[in-house]
Amino acid sequence: MTLPDIARYRLINQQIVQSKLESAIEAVAWFGAIQAQEYAHTKWSLGIRLPHLKDDDIENDFTDGKILRTHLLRPTWHFVTPEDIRWMLSLTAPRVNAANAYMYKKLELNSEVFTRCNKILINKLQGNRQLTRNELNEEFKKKKIMAEGIRLSYIMMYAELAGIICSGARHGNQFTYALLNERVPATNSLNKDEGLSRLAKKYFTSRGPATIKDFSTWSGLSLTDCKKGLEMIKSNLACEVIEGDEYYFPPNISLNKNSLQQVYLLPVYDEFVMGYKDRSAILEFTKSLKSKPLFNYDNMIISDGQIIGTWKRTINNKCIDIKLEFFKPLNKTQSKALDNAVHRFEKFTNKSVNYGKKRIMNG
Repeated sequence: MTLPDIARYRLINQQIVQSKLESAIEAVAWFGAIQAQEYAHTKWSLGIRLPHLKDDDIENDFTDGKILRTHLLRPTWHFVTPEDIRWMLSLTAPRVNAANAYMYKKLELNSEVFTRCNKILINKLQGNRQLTRNELNEEFKKKKIMAEGIRLSYIMMYAELAGIICSGARHGNQFTYALLNERVPATNSLNKDEGLSRLAKKYFTSRGPATIKDFSTWSGLSLTDCKKGLEMIKSNLACEVIEGDEYYFPPNISLNKNSLQQVYLLPVYDEFVMGYKDRSAILEFTKSLKSKPLFNYDNMIISDGQIIGTWKRTINNKCIDIKLEFFKPLNKTQSKALDNAVHRFEKFTNKSVNYGKKRIMNG
């Protein structure tokens, strides 16, 4: 197996090609957690893997609480299913709180402040109420708690990590919070070893081939814990040593060469990029270029598992304008595949897309 092969196998395990997923809920469960601070982009990340669905379908699942958005790993926002949120928080929250400790101290947030804030959140949200951050901040102000800007963000994050609140349905374009115990039915708890085993299985199944360092970086857990989790499931995985590193992945993967030639407009923070510490497998194409390519936009364009350019979108009332920059001119197959990718984006967003001339930006 070579580095380009790693990228190709990841396309399959990440369900970008040859997807076997039927619903957004199934997709989120497959990954365990999907980075989601850019909400609209994350819905498109699911849309790439679920070509029969539209943006509204995923929005409806979010509204119904079948998909939740909360701070879960590293720390940042993630999509997670109701079935996974509690055991995953139990496993990862201590590490995230440890990572946040400096900011807690800097913002003068201690256990007394957090306890007061959590009580206010419970009292204000109980009875299945779903309120925006601004609405909840008004209640903090009434109780003489200063919670503006980043201080408010850390107060809300702490409550999420404590399993008190999670996402509610959106009010227009505004996000709301709800009580986790009212939003999510009770689920069986897992001890730490059970959680490590389950998270390791989800990670290497959905993102393999990957290394233990990749798993640690993605999860935010220590290398010691990640090694322990991997050890419990290693017998069910294949392993290859590539350039001195051990890569673990599900066995018996078959590649469909035709599907690998498709072009995909990956959104920012897509798991195909963010799921790993070492991203060299998807940068092999750029090494063949005569000069260093410019990554002018945050969204990646991939073909055959390799980044071949970048793109950005501007949403207007009735259409979406897309700018594309490629590191090298597309061949005929890729050009046709690009048209298919843009058409898929149109179908997903239910808006016409203007993408004009394809710019070449090699160095």
